[in-house]
Amino acid sequence: MDEEKHEQFTRLLIQHEPELMRCILVAVPNRSDARDILQECSVALWRKFDNYDPERAFVAWALGFVRIEIRRFLRKSAQRNQLTERAVELLLEDQRTAAAELDHRKNHLLDCLDLLSERQKEMVNGYYRMEYSVSDLSQRTGQTADAIYKSLQRIRRSLHDCVESRLRGSEA
Repeated sequence: MDEEKHEQFTRLLIQHEPELMRCILVAVPNRSDARDILQECSVALWRKFDNYDPERAFVAWALGFVRIEIRRFLRKSAQRNQLTERAVELLLEDQRTAAAELDHRKNHLLDCLDLLSERQKEMVNGYYRMEYSVSDLSQRTGQTADAIYKSLQRIRRSLHDCVESRLRGSEA
């Protein structure tokens, strides 16, 4: 059971580490300091992992620990070039707002992807998920590379317009 818990924690931490690091770098731009903060945060997360509710998003739970470690670092730090605690709070709040906006856009994008034709979905899947090159897609579909580029451009424009339209509709 302990091994399973350890594996679950490790997977979650590795999956969300880039997002946690981005959050830290907003407040502490020095990468070395940011890595130290992330390391302290990881230790604290592991110690409290028994309290983690898997029904909650891990990253939201972990960001609480990140904020605590950032505050701790800033209090300890005597460097004059660090941000004030108030500035850090404002930056972190902006980041939370941006993350919520990004989630909202992602949900709209998923809805818009469902509206694509099967051929368009296959092309998007091949290019973005399977990471096929344009020449690979050209060989698979029998279309020229130029036709693939133009199709992808039209699909991207269509998805962009769809997402923007849905965002405008949800603001009303």
